[in-house]
Amino acid sequence: MRHLLLALPFALLPVIAHADEHHHHDHHDEHASLGSHEHGVAQLDAALEGNVLEIELRSPAINLLGFEHAANSAEDKRKIADARTQLEQPNRLFGLSAEAGCKLDEARLESPLFAGKGHEHEHEHEHEHEHEQHDAGTHSDVHAHYRYDCSTPDALTGLDLRALFEAFPGTEKIQAQVIGPNGQQGKLLRAKQAQITF
Repeated sequence: MRHLLLALPFALLPVIAHADEHHHHDHHDEHASLGSHEHGVAQLDAALEGNVLEIELRSPAINLLGFEHAANSAEDKRKIADARTQLEQPNRLFGLSAEAGCKLDEARLESPLFAGKGHEHEHEHEHEHEHEQHDAGTHSDVHAHYRYDCSTPDALTGLDLRALFEAFPGTEKIQAQVIGPNGQQGKLLRAKQAQITF
């Protein structure tokens, strides 16, 4: 399953690029990677294979917290705690249908702003570019990974991210990429167009 999620950004790059072709990047190389750090924009990859659903969400911390610096006040710490609480309860954020019977097997949150919690589980080949950004002190990102076991996967027709947009209003767009029984697709989601089907 991991190879499906890792292949998504490359397999669907033309789809996403076409969906957002009106958006011009300042740097000519940014179009080559969907993992670039852009405020207001998050990336979501999902793969449904058999009974297993995996979802990965990558976002600049400012989209979720309103800031990217280390917590230096009680208010900052409260915002971080609130964001963690919401990210640790993903069923609502992704609009999973109850009929699919999806039970959360694993949830992993990674960010330098989460006081290092979860970093021991990072896969170095996936996060090398993120570490370079953090070491340079330029950006702070949040990476969340979820794995579900779904008793009735046929009832899972897609994802509905309206609640995610509501919970994190700093997120303006989500570049969503999915692999499911009907193949793979990509779609640029916004609060008013927040659904993608498998």
